[in-house]
Amino acid sequence: MIPRLRPALAAGTLLLALLACGPSAPQPQVRLFTDDFSIAISFDPAPPCALEQVEFKVVVRDTKTGEPIEGGEGRIFATNEDRKGVDNGLRPGKELGTYYSSLMFVNAGTWAIGFQFRRDTTQRLQRANDWMQQILAEVPPGQAC
Repeated sequence: MIPRLRPALAAGTLLLALLACGPSAPQPQVRLFTDDFSIAISFDPAPPCALEQVEFKVVVRDTKTGEPIEGGEGRIFATNEDRKGVDNGLRPGKELGTYYSSLMFVNAGTWAIGFQFRRDTTQRLQRANDWMQQILAEVPPGQAC
């Protein structure tokens, strides 16, 4: 009976190893909308920690056509309960309709994060609804957030 179990055990072990080495869970995404834009924002590290550089990836599409928006301008900004604020503009990425930005939150707690975007300088900035994000306490140097 043991010789029959060996192939099954080997196959099970191989399957577990493949699953463990497989793709990690998808990054959390915040979905926002304005009159003209559909916006997906992900960030790394997730969840963010205070005093760590948080990299935001923003994908902007036209709400009606679903086409990626190239050449746009925007910013991401945040304020906490103590009225401390951070903000930064967007820089274009290599992928169509993708922009990047980074923020560093000065302390832990709840932050309101906002986003504004426009197709070009002839258009008005459109603001999406803010979202609330919990920022974890800072970690000692050398440790991952």
